[in-house]
Amino acid sequence: MQARQLPSTEKKRYDWVPILLYLGIVLFGWLNIYAACYDEMHASVFDFSRQHGKQLLWMGIAFLMAICVLLIHPRVFSSSAYVIYGIVLILLVVTLFIGTVTHGGQSWIDFGAFKFQPSEFAKFATALALAKTISAIDIDLTLPRTRITLALMVLIPAGLILLQHDTGSALVFLAFLLPFFREGLSHYILLVGVLAIILFVSALLINKFILMGIILALCLFYLFVWLSKRTSRTYWHTAAFFVVCCLFTLSVDFTFEHILETHQRNRIYVLLGKVEDPKGIGYNVDQAKIAIGSGGLFGKGFLNGTITKADFVPEQETDFIFCTVGEEWGFLGSIVLLAAYVYLLVYLIGMAERQRSTFSRFYGYSVAGILFFHFFINIGMVLGLVPVIGIPLPFFSYGGSSLIAFTLLLFIFIRQDADKNALI
Repeated sequence: MQARQLPSTEKKRYDWVPILLYLGIVLFGWLNIYAACYDEMHASVFDFSRQHGKQLLWMGIAFLMAICVLLIHPRVFSSSAYVIYGIVLILLVVTLFIGTVTHGGQSWIDFGAFKFQPSEFAKFATALALAKTISAIDIDLTLPRTRITLALMVLIPAGLILLQHDTGSALVFLAFLLPFFREGLSHYILLVGVLAIILFVSALLINKFILMGIILALCLFYLFVWLSKRTSRTYWHTAAFFVVCCLFTLSVDFTFEHILETHQRNRIYVLLGKVEDPKGIGYNVDQAKIAIGSGGLFGKGFLNGTITKADFVPEQETDFIFCTVGEEWGFLGSIVLLAAYVYLLVYLIGMAERQRSTFSRFYGYSVAGILFFHFFINIGMVLGLVPVIGIPLPFFSYGGSSLIAFTLLLFIFIRQDADKNALI
């Protein structure tokens, strides 16, 4: 589809709300990274041997790339979407052979002093490729062939990342359900997903035969009490539903034992209360809760976090960076940060809705979905609400790959929005 040429006065009207929110979150994140790894012997903010110094360099690179993205014509991203997607897939495959192992996952490519994580870039690359595909003129989302194609475009990078033993990053690809639902995917898919999660958790907590008995009782209740009109088709559908649920229930043990890593199984057991290990598996979460709770209403003050300084919380500058916010900035500081994220997410959805092109709208919803998944899971695992799967807080956690990838993810959409009246 040809883009409509607009008068120059209508071009490049950047929305500064997400840009300012981005800058505020990044800078506040750097302050907390500095606090998390603060050492009087390395107090200089320009000490590039420390995490805060390295993050300062990554911030400079990210800001420079953001400016470059804003200067590029938006059509470049749609025309090169498949190329970017293909390059990232190649990098994911290469990582399986030459990647270095970090925290049990082989997801990093090491170039001496420099290393990066291709899985972080796979998210915006997949978002671009999906947006390109779904914006095709003759695409029909009701066709099984189209759905299979879109599903494979998500499952291939997710599968490659899963082979790297990086389950957290692979699960992030569930975020693409949001833009798919916006474009007309049946809500029954969501119900099936929720049901699968309920059955999976229930199968870990309840005897399998008792659970299947409960499922049978619910099916019979649906047929003979809830359903007013019964036909042969409803009987067959209910019977098929019961069989599928039972097979899924019986497969939980195999999935749990042979697909998930040992530490992931243990974390789920801790979350479900089947294992008590405050000094082992549950140590990170317990210390995180203590750090956040110790901050009180107003916090202990910048650089005054005692639990932070004593290094009680592992990975505090990365996955558990929110602990520093809770301890040093207190409940009010935590609420301000959470409010900034929520406002950004809601605002991005509003931006996506005002797009005139399917490409920009789908990509915008993808951005919101990915950021929401990271935000919800990261905060949830720090508070002990979800299993610890090790994903960063967007724009906030320490890490060059994640910061640059999230920056590209967001600013590509901001650039698309600047020409939202163009039909890409």
